[in-house]
Amino acid sequence: MAKSKPQQTLKTAISCTGVGVHTGAMVTMTFRPAAPNTGIVFRRTDLSPAEGGGADIPAVAGSVIDTQLGTTISADGAFKGKATVSTIEHVMAALAGCGIDNLIIDVDAGEAPVMDGSSAPFVRLIECAGIEQQAAPRRYLRILRKVEVVDGQKVASLEPFDGQSFFFSIDFDTPVIGQQELEVELAAGAFKSDIADARTFGFVKDVEFLRSLGLARGSSLENSVAIQDDAILNEEGLRHDDEFVRHKMLDAIGDLFVLGAPVIGRYRGVRSGHAFNYQLVQALLAEPDAFEITTEAPATALPAVTGGAVSGASAPVGQAVAAPA
Repeated sequence: MAKSKPQQTLKTAISCTGVGVHTGAMVTMTFRPAAPNTGIVFRRTDLSPAEGGGADIPAVAGSVIDTQLGTTISADGAFKGKATVSTIEHVMAALAGCGIDNLIIDVDAGEAPVMDGSSAPFVRLIECAGIEQQAAPRRYLRILRKVEVVDGQKVASLEPFDGQSFFFSIDFDTPVIGQQELEVELAAGAFKSDIADARTFGFVKDVEFLRSLGLARGSSLENSVAIQDDAILNEEGLRHDDEFVRHKMLDAIGDLFVLGAPVIGRYRGVRSGHAFNYQLVQALLAEPDAFEITTEAPATALPAVTGGAVSGASAPVGQAVAAPA
């Protein structure tokens, strides 16, 4: 094991505005520096104090109340189910990938902005604000023995590994996607270079049904890879030949960050999604002898992200064409 690493926050506050992929509403989100051991905390600025406005909504497993097509967290106590923030996974993935431990995130709506459908715009925000090291050691969650959940062909597991490794496999019945596999070790800027710009994707045929459920109202070609009749509708095409599996890995990185600390171990996901990843989180936390909290960094400790251009930009509201994956 390497020596401990300092916790990190941002040097200054920074904001962005974008559409909510499910609500279709415009959302302004502000990242604010936070003290050591704060963790990642969301706050609703559009609600009155009586409705839970300003109440802490910690981005941890115990705050998760829904995992349908994304992760939704809620304040506790009297505001449970009232002060909520949905679709946080792309933000959480960026924070995990950039090594941010402490942050207050203000949002003026019930959903995080989707931006371009990836984590790249949030990585850019972090880079623009700058990363500040803090006088407290980073805490990691180290996997001591394998924990796995299985449901038919779906598998999600965490097992011991002296680093932060993610493996994902998908198989879709369309030649546009087919079977794709990828494994990435989150070190030396790998999240930014290999994962951050992978966009959410979906099938046009699913939009009408999802909209009847009040979902996908903000989905468009500006923030989703749209698939129809075994063809990609986006004129610019894909950012990577295997962008689909890269985005699924991005989601998994964000989903697992509700554990409250970076994981030292190897994640393996086969046909998994938000709900199944959360089942894995619950299964792990139900077995406290399967992990330990440590301040000793792994051999391939995740570095801070600094400099360099990141693709992706704030997305305008567009015509709904795709259901997000």
